[in-house]
Amino acid sequence: MKSPKNEFSPPSVIEVLEEFDDDAMDGPMASVMVFNANDASGAGGLAADAVALASVGVHSMPVVTGAYVRDTSEIVDHYAFDDESVTGQASTILEDVPPDVFKIGFVGNPHNLSAIASLLSDWADVPVVTYMPDLSWWQDDQIDQYLDACAEIMLPQTTVLVGNHSTLARWLLPDWEQEQAPSALDLAVAAQEFGVPYTLVTGINLPDQFIDNVLCSATDVLCREKFERLEATFVGAGDTLSATLAALIAAGTELTEAVTEALSYLDRSLEGGFRPGMGHVQPDRLFWAHPEGDDADFEESDDTFPFDISPHETRH
Repeated sequence: MKSPKNEFSPPSVIEVLEEFDDDAMDGPMASVMVFNANDASGAGGLAADAVALASVGVHSMPVVTGAYVRDTSEIVDHYAFDDESVTGQASTILEDVPPDVFKIGFVGNPHNLSAIASLLSDWADVPVVTYMPDLSWWQDDQIDQYLDACAEIMLPQTTVLVGNHSTLARWLLPDWEQEQAPSALDLAVAAQEFGVPYTLVTGINLPDQFIDNVLCSATDVLCREKFERLEATFVGAGDTLSATLAALIAAGTELTEAVTEALSYLDRSLEGGFRPGMGHVQPDRLFWAHPEGDDADFEESDDTFPFDISPHETRH
């Protein structure tokens, strides 16, 4: 999706430091704990989360909840970890490192949702960003059980719910009978009934090949960003957006500004998207790291790597 009005600049919380000093190295860094599945294709899951968080300059605390079996075209299966494995990972590191935000992706089954919700109850002051992906690849009975459990036990602890318009509409308003599709505000009202104060609805179809993305409370539209639809089928956009939003919130960015910056980051990631295999296009979450213009032309060299870096002298 291409914005007709906004040029992306890296999130304001990103600072590129040419020289590190001891004070900078000892300073605080925001942390986000992510509960999500591993995705070996690199399109979504923990791989997408980690790169998006790093792009904002935020420390990632990834908790593996399971693994997708997939290629770049489709999800074939998913193997969920047991709930003790999930909470064991999280509780151990939480005794050492306090998070600034929790991000919840796909965690595999209602048992894991329940275990994570129980853990989050001990961190009630920490914001929770919950992303609901498209689960149409799954069996219908498993989808229903997962969505029901998420609504009952995860949404009451969610600060910001993120999801595509069609996904949220089928989930939150399954009995919608009006001819016109529910608005973002309608979905936010439905989410608020489960305790969610803010809902970010993405992918709302507009005329002339545009899509809308709207942040709402149950009473107001707080911000909206319109983008031009790109002619490609993307995978990994939702995890990218929700992780970036979680990172910006963790870094102290005000919510509406965080949503605007996260959407701009996603837009540029999609605009620079690439197809690593024979399937769909993935976001280029590292677009900002690629040289542009004259800097993109490295001098020809016999060296396989264009930089002279000794692995024994790098600073950690």
